[in-house]
Amino acid sequence: MAHSRAPRLKTNARRQADEARIWIPGGVFTMGSDDHYPEERPARKVSVDGFWIDPTPVTNRQFARFVRDTGYVTLAEIAPRAEDYPGADPRMLVASSMVFTPPPGPVDLRHPLSWWAFVPGADWRHPQGPRSTLDGLDDHPVVHVALTDVLAYADWAGASLPTEAEWELAARGGLESAEFAWGDEFLVEGQHMANTWQGPFPQINSLDDGWSRTSPVRHYPPNGYGVYDMIGNTWEWTADWWSTPAPKIEGSMCCAARNPVGGQERDSFGPDGLGIARKVLKGGSHLCAPNYCRRYRPAARHAQPVDTSTSHVGFRCVVRQERAGDGR
Repeated sequence: MAHSRAPRLKTNARRQADEARIWIPGGVFTMGSDDHYPEERPARKVSVDGFWIDPTPVTNRQFARFVRDTGYVTLAEIAPRAEDYPGADPRMLVASSMVFTPPPGPVDLRHPLSWWAFVPGADWRHPQGPRSTLDGLDDHPVVHVALTDVLAYADWAGASLPTEAEWELAARGGLESAEFAWGDEFLVEGQHMANTWQGPFPQINSLDDGWSRTSPVRHYPPNGYGVYDMIGNTWEWTADWWSTPAPKIEGSMCCAARNPVGGQERDSFGPDGLGIARKVLKGGSHLCAPNYCRRYRPAARHAQPVDTSTSHVGFRCVVRQERAGDGR
């Protein structure tokens, strides 16, 4: 991979208490995979300019500082308007968010609502519902953030969401076409390298890695670039609209597209063009398991409706080279 020199990144007063962002050298790499889920195909060469990335997902502590500075109110804290959801059950039109709720026994894995519930009063401050708190979770990833929330934070921080290509390049940690962010073996000397699910999802988690939900952002080792939690813990929002299969580029293994941005909003709504526009999530989460969602890999991707927040989706920000000298 061709590397570029890291420009100086100026300090922003709003970020002085945070860890410095990590420089990801630009270069050509193989994005996607031909070996797993259809939406990851085809494996293709892309070229990405160098950029800075948050070393961890945005934490509850960081998000709380943003809210204190701005008075921001997240989407999950606002009751949906009936005119935006014609025909919706009025009981659903309350401030709420989706919380993972383990079922008591085996369920049909084709029906995610068997383990997801809209919980009134669930939001970033109350991740499991109105009686839960952030006690002990300051260094865990913030969750229950919809697209509008993460864009507001990024704007406040003078940053952006990463494109899918940027995110995947950073996640690979300099390892070309490795299965995971740390190599080709899921366990390294018997140790877990990311917060994922162990056991038959969604009813039994053996907790071999010690975590039933999110974990502190630096609990697991960083990848080769020094970036933490690119795999597992929480899914992460990207700037790309969802498209499937991934865009096919003629001669894609020899001719690298530069700084690709995938998808169009009009094409992201799903089958028949119905529903809500969707963005690409990357990285998998603590709910990914071998029997259901083997998406704890850099190439894996998932579609997320832009108006939906959940207990397993977070985000991190990037600053691109052309903005690095502008107060950053």
